[in-house]
Amino acid sequence: MKQLYIKQKVFSLSEEFTVKDQEEKDAYYVEGSFMKVPKTFSIMDQDRNEVALITKKVLSFLPTFFVEVNGEEVVTIKKELSFLKAKYSIDAAGIEVEGNWMDMDFQVLHNGRVVGEVGKEWFSWGDSYRVQVLEQEMETIILALVIAIDCVKSDQASSSNVSF
Repeated sequence: MKQLYIKQKVFSLSEEFTVKDQEEKDAYYVEGSFMKVPKTFSIMDQDRNEVALITKKVLSFLPTFFVEVNGEEVVTIKKELSFLKAKYSIDAAGIEVEGNWMDMDFQVLHNGRVVGEVGKEWFSWGDSYRVQVLEQEMETIILALVIAIDCVKSDQASSSNVSF
């Protein structure tokens, strides 16, 4: 079992942050495309090789995010049409998310088996998450999924703050 910690800087205009391991060493680097279209987040390993890419689809009626790991699309997160509360669906072959993923408290399952657990760190400045990886080969997918869900939440928060 491996623990990863995601701590985003609250006032970072460059949208860059690191993912730390249980020994507080940098395990991954994440870079966002500030003010670019389409909006993307690149996840890189310690040697700065891209291992995953999150892209927000442009010109779609409802927000859609694509997650690629090692050049292959593995997860799609879509906002569903709903009038009272925002609803999203996660579409991935063999991957399910159980729990309250909008509050960042959930398990990641692969073919019915728990491969990761995510929890929000509540007493911290900015968004901080603890990610437990139970199966090493799923690490990049789990990490990309957590960052993609955080992108969805951030996108939802910014769109709800827009007033006319």
